[in-house]
Amino acid sequence: MTTEVIKPGLFGQKHSNRAYDKGQGWGKNQFNSSFPASLVAYMSSKGLQPVYICLDKSLNVQHKYISGEELFGLDPLSDNLYYSFETSFPPYEQYFIGLKKNEHIDLVLYSLEKGKEPLRGLEIKLTALPDSTTRNSEAEKQSCEVVVRNPTICYVACSICEQYKTQKQKDRLRELLAGVPHIDHWNEQSSVGPHFTLIRDAVVRVMADMVKHQSPIMIQPVWKTDKRSRLTDDCLDVFVWSNIALIKICTDAEFVPKKEKDGSTTYNISRFNRSVVWLYRMLFDYVTYNGVFNYANITSLMSSGGKNDKAFAASGNRTYAYLKSPELAHPRIGKDEIKNIIQGNGQLLLQPERRFDAIIVNTPGLFE
Repeated sequence: MTTEVIKPGLFGQKHSNRAYDKGQGWGKNQFNSSFPASLVAYMSSKGLQPVYICLDKSLNVQHKYISGEELFGLDPLSDNLYYSFETSFPPYEQYFIGLKKNEHIDLVLYSLEKGKEPLRGLEIKLTALPDSTTRNSEAEKQSCEVVVRNPTICYVACSICEQYKTQKQKDRLRELLAGVPHIDHWNEQSSVGPHFTLIRDAVVRVMADMVKHQSPIMIQPVWKTDKRSRLTDDCLDVFVWSNIALIKICTDAEFVPKKEKDGSTTYNISRFNRSVVWLYRMLFDYVTYNGVFNYANITSLMSSGGKNDKAFAASGNRTYAYLKSPELAHPRIGKDEIKNIIQGNGQLLLQPERRFDAIIVNTPGLFE
């Protein structure tokens, strides 16, 4: 009797643009998107649903649950589901120009049943729990940092544009964005600052209009360690952010103009504030210039000549208000289940460069 040889792979990914048995998907940043996709599939197989962070009609954060099928557009274990990592999401490409080739969305799901029909385009952010700002807090008050890339703001804008496609809908979006005076120098904080509150108000109006149409935009799996940086027994869970819930982190951020001694006012536009400005400009240009906006030009605004490596970063002290839940305090997937997600001795192909893959490799007995 022969024993079936299980090739290196990740749970549930029957069709993917990564050949795990040939070593793809295990190195650099690849594992940080490959593993979370399979974590969602694994949870789905157990009847567990990710926590869905969304907004109610009053724009307050609320938690629901979202099934793997709702999130991916198809059962994560379906023979017809294709996982495509770090590629473009065709439905969004009509709305923007100027995105660099290496800035593709983290995960695109396709249905093979209808000739590779695109289903979802999702960002993935694998995060450590707790982060440095909450590691000394009691377990129920620990949280993790969220770092959002520039392209994510573009994808949020595209997901909103999807809801305002007809001329009537575009006219409504234009009305929601109205009230901001003409600004000549968008790259100067002194020009944008006096009108930032109006810009933020316009974005908030769009968010309120989008409540019934909000959609998942970012998967945030968390992996939990103890004070000695060892995986806890209950170490993995998944949170999913809706498009407008993610932007709420930015609209909630403080903006306080500073009065100088000479009577003048200076404006310190933070990364959170700037992300609101970017989103406003993307939506404004969409309804003004033939349904398209220039991503590269807009994300260069207020860069001060520096490299824009991220749109914003929110520490655990800030994200706790959004993530607070029983699942954050006590994740539902145990470390003893990691061997069910990483299959065929795939852990031997890991090339540890990030904390999570390194801790997997260096945790004794994890795959015994």
